[in-house]
Amino acid sequence: MSLIIDWSDFLLYIIRHGKTDWNMQNKLQGHMDIPLNEEGIQMAIESGKKNKDVHFDICFCSPLTRAKQTAAYFLGDRKVPVIYDDRLKEMNFGIYEGALNYRTDENCPVNVFFKDPANYNGVKDGESTKDLMNRTKDFLDTVVNPMLKEGKDILIVGHGAANSSLICQFRGLGVEKFWDEGIENCRLIKLC
Repeated sequence: MSLIIDWSDFLLYIIRHGKTDWNMQNKLQGHMDIPLNEEGIQMAIESGKKNKDVHFDICFCSPLTRAKQTAAYFLGDRKVPVIYDDRLKEMNFGIYEGALNYRTDENCPVNVFFKDPANYNGVKDGESTKDLMNRTKDFLDTVVNPMLKEGKDILIVGHGAANSSLICQFRGLGVEKFWDEGIENCRLIKLC
């Protein structure tokens, strides 16, 4: 007799951190540990209030400050355990972290990632799209999927590119759909 899993019984949510000064300045953050600014704090608090009735058994969070602060403000006084995992960190953009106008500057090689992620091979000291996809897939396979099968409702607090990677893989989408979800700051997305 085979076991049929009804995924509708389990809930997985994902949220991107609130805004930082570097978001406002169009600076590439990546692994740089930048805190939330006042607007980002308020975004996380408001999103938490808006979603106060959503149940979470556990929260997995990037260990970068902007994600940790978002999880804390979003969850407020809820008694939800938060576990930090390096696999949820933002993509590492190597020597281009801190670059300005990286999306529009045709001379910045990171620009390729935002236009054509399937063909982004990374930069010095950074990750490629494939590296990011492998890292986040490992997290889904070893942590998220087993917990969903146990009936746990999960919240993931992360970053734009890392969250996009998780969403693509969880939904079985190709890398050409990498940016389709639109990863707004502090918008809670229900994946299942």
